[in-house]
Amino acid sequence: LKRVARLAPAPCRWNSGLPMNIGVLFVPQQEAWVVERMGKFHRILEPGLNFLIPLLDRIRYVQSLKEIVINVPEQSAVTLDNVTLQIDGVLYLRVMDPYKASYGVEDPEYAVTQLAQTTMRSELGKLSLDRVFRERESLNASIVDAINQASDCWGIRCLRYEIKDIHVPPRVKESMQMQVEAERRKRATVLESEGTRESAINVAEGQKQAQILASEAEKAEQINKAAGEANAMLVKARAKAEAIQLLAAALAQQHGNAAASLSVAEQYVNAFSKIAKDSNTVLLPANTGDVTNMVAQALGIYTTLTKPQAVKTQDDMPPAHEDSHSSATEVLKAEQGSSS
Repeated sequence: LKRVARLAPAPCRWNSGLPMNIGVLFVPQQEAWVVERMGKFHRILEPGLNFLIPLLDRIRYVQSLKEIVINVPEQSAVTLDNVTLQIDGVLYLRVMDPYKASYGVEDPEYAVTQLAQTTMRSELGKLSLDRVFRERESLNASIVDAINQASDCWGIRCLRYEIKDIHVPPRVKESMQMQVEAERRKRATVLESEGTRESAINVAEGQKQAQILASEAEKAEQINKAAGEANAMLVKARAKAEAIQLLAAALAQQHGNAAASLSVAEQYVNAFSKIAKDSNTVLLPANTGDVTNMVAQALGIYTTLTKPQAVKTQDDMPPAHEDSHSSATEVLKAEQGSSS
């Protein structure tokens, strides 16, 4: 008979290791002794004290009710995508019915081991190489279910099945390593591109917000500047209007025209004295030194502009106008003499 190596030793149930019938027997815990009377099954001895009839009763099988661990030898299996694998595993069994385990099959451990190997080969043939590594738990569960369906009549129940090692051919292993590296490079490239995209989006969003804020700031600045210029223009206009009113009031007084002539003459002399300071090239009229003529022209323009007012006041103050004109002429001649 073939025997399968086990990690934990179990009591032998063959004739060479069976206890002798001396009438009074003590059965250990977690063991079941199958007794035959005159070659026929009689009963199963429970743990504790038991009595048998010598010569008539014989202990035929000793079954261990503990969990049994069996190493499934390494075997080759072909996957769905025609890849040959070397797989070994560990099988966990327990005897549930000592009678069926004794009379249902000759060697239950060996039978269950062979069943586990064939079931594992058939289940691996349904999966591709990648799914074998991803679905090891489901593969173990499928093998356990297949073993329990077949070993029910043997009185044995498979508790667990675990795959220990999966050996892949060297070339397939190299291709798998290259695939893993390519996948990692792909993920790194994707993550880098996503980071670049997020960075570009953040930069564009920041530039957009900056442009919006800058335009709003420029708009507010222009509004404030326009408001300031408008207020300045209003202030200048009001000041100019007040100055014109004061000037008009001053000119309306006695000897106002003489004062205006004196002011024009002073401005002309000051402007003529600054001509050579601003530029080396100077364009001068032919009668530049004739101050009286220039002042007379300015007063003529002023008289033309103020003619309507002069017509209204001609009847009231004609002597004063002539006196003022003659006095203005005398003042201009005096100024010309002093300047020359």
